[in-house]
Amino acid sequence: MTDIAIQVEGLSKYYRIGKRGVQLTLKDSLAKSWRRAFNLFKFQNNRQDEFRDTNNSIWALSDVSFEVKKGEIIGIIGRNGAGKTTLLKILSRITEPTKGYAEINGRVGSLLEVGTGFHPELTGRENIYLNGAILGMKRAEIDHKFDNIVAFSEIEKFLDTPVKRYSSGMYVRLAFAVAAHLEPEVLMVDEVLAVGDTAFQRKCVGKMGDVAKEGRTVLFVSHNMSSISALCSRGIWIDNGKIVQEGPPDHVIQAYLSDGISGKSTIRFTTNAAKTGQISFISIEAEGEKPSTVLPFGKPIFIKIGYLIRERLVDHRVGVVIRNMAGVTIFVSNNSDFFTKSMSITPGTYVTRLKIPGSLLNAGIYVVSCYLGEPKVRRLDTRDNAIHFEITGNPYRSNEVRQGLLAYPFEWHLEKTDSWSQNIRGSQVKRK
Repeated sequence: MTDIAIQVEGLSKYYRIGKRGVQLTLKDSLAKSWRRAFNLFKFQNNRQDEFRDTNNSIWALSDVSFEVKKGEIIGIIGRNGAGKTTLLKILSRITEPTKGYAEINGRVGSLLEVGTGFHPELTGRENIYLNGAILGMKRAEIDHKFDNIVAFSEIEKFLDTPVKRYSSGMYVRLAFAVAAHLEPEVLMVDEVLAVGDTAFQRKCVGKMGDVAKEGRTVLFVSHNMSSISALCSRGIWIDNGKIVQEGPPDHVIQAYLSDGISGKSTIRFTTNAAKTGQISFISIEAEGEKPSTVLPFGKPIFIKIGYLIRERLVDHRVGVVIRNMAGVTIFVSNNSDFFTKSMSITPGTYVTRLKIPGSLLNAGIYVVSCYLGEPKVRRLDTRDNAIHFEITGNPYRSNEVRQGLLAYPFEWHLEKTDSWSQNIRGSQVKRK
């Protein structure tokens, strides 16, 4: 028996931008088949023309090949639009490839988008049985897993409510519980888990680890590099529809983040004043006493953010995420940390600065991501891995490399007390 769970060979997917698929009648299909039979050579040439690279076309995937063994957890990373979700959709048989093929040994459970596979008019209870039937499970098997699914999803109170009334977080809770507990041989999970709260995300990551220990296979797409590093046995980095690198997850993550920052401590974005949208970035910079990608340890660092507001906002959030080269989040901060009250803001260009205290971060390379949005509503502009900066030196001891993510000089206090010596003398007297 083969130990290969997934075999992908030359997988490609071509899209004509803005072109919708046309549903043909039986008559149209027969006529098209006859034309192909009598114009085979011409048709082959037309097919080559059809897949030419133009401004109105895109190869979402291009000649992707890899294999996954049973029991492996594969982390798939890449920028938005790199082709990660397209790959999972093909493997889940939601869409067909343009070229190449994929072989999957075993039953597939997938969680790609919020609500995928759920019927909105059915209750949560009914959708559990519907999903199980789609996976080919018998009712007795679903009954056996039902209580575990409900307990994991933590939505027992709403189990008999139509799922169209669920929030996105409730959708994800139930969908993941169903996908993980109905025992598919291959589990595919997209970034949809980011919709859930932090505690539930940790719960899902732990469950995926349990699934792999049972000998089943997991394909995990995520922008959370620490989860990829901790959970996965192998990483695959996809960019522009192609595999750039695969191997140990930490090596792939470091290569991905290094490529994403491109050696820049400053980045500027083109903006269009007539463009729709309430707010967008103009520039993101890291600076110390002097503009540089290399900054000395012990000196304050400023993240300078320029942005454009096109419409009056009752309030807005400017957020910064600092990660190290392993993808571990060091800290997250936004302007509400300092401006605790809502601020009405009018159209125009603005610059804000986040001050990182000197000696807070240890020596190393750090990646900066930023976001703009409405508080507790939505993000309106996001720039992942926009810039980087490097901190060098260590003023505490020239011959010591301090361990840890932070190097902050915490306060220490020393005071002399006689209580210890008095206790010692007292115990000696008692022994006599």
